[in-house]
Amino acid sequence: MGMCEPVQFSQSCQEMLLPSIGDMPPKHQSQLRPNENKFHRGNGDDGKHYWLTPPELYAALDEEFHFDFDPCPYPLPGGFDGLTCEWGRSNYVNPPFGSIIHQGRKKGPTAWVRKAIEEQSKGKRVVLVYPVDKWVLMLLKAIGTKVRNLGDVRWLSIEDRKPGKGTGRHIAAFILEPK
Repeated sequence: MGMCEPVQFSQSCQEMLLPSIGDMPPKHQSQLRPNENKFHRGNGDDGKHYWLTPPELYAALDEEFHFDFDPCPYPLPGGFDGLTCEWGRSNYVNPPFGSIIHQGRKKGPTAWVRKAIEEQSKGKRVVLVYPVDKWVLMLLKAIGTKVRNLGDVRWLSIEDRKPGKGTGRHIAAFILEPK
């Protein structure tokens, strides 16, 4: 048998290799409806929602970038929509890490990145934070992208403002300077 020829398995071997439906791994968060993903249900064993930026992290970034607008505030004011409103001159964006329903459609991080790029093209600064794998940060740095590794941020819970254990991933601060 040559190295590029497909391997043929017997029916019984195939059955052993293929998991049954009950053994299938759970769907990835991105495949779940918004109300089923951990962003809305809460994280980990405690069910808390770890969304808030630690004050010391925000203060350090604010000292450098002088933020005047947050399109993802918590609590969200009634009628406020960070994806459609005009942003400030210098914006801190900690978008939902899960998907949301926006104007009847499921939206995730791509919607926030599109909006950030749109605002940057209007001459505004955007600092958008989002979890990524460390190797992605390394590649982005190597090609000259303005991005910072904030480490595994221990976001604060909205319930009691206490830090969680982190996402287990590095948080990138993507810095889009005005054009």
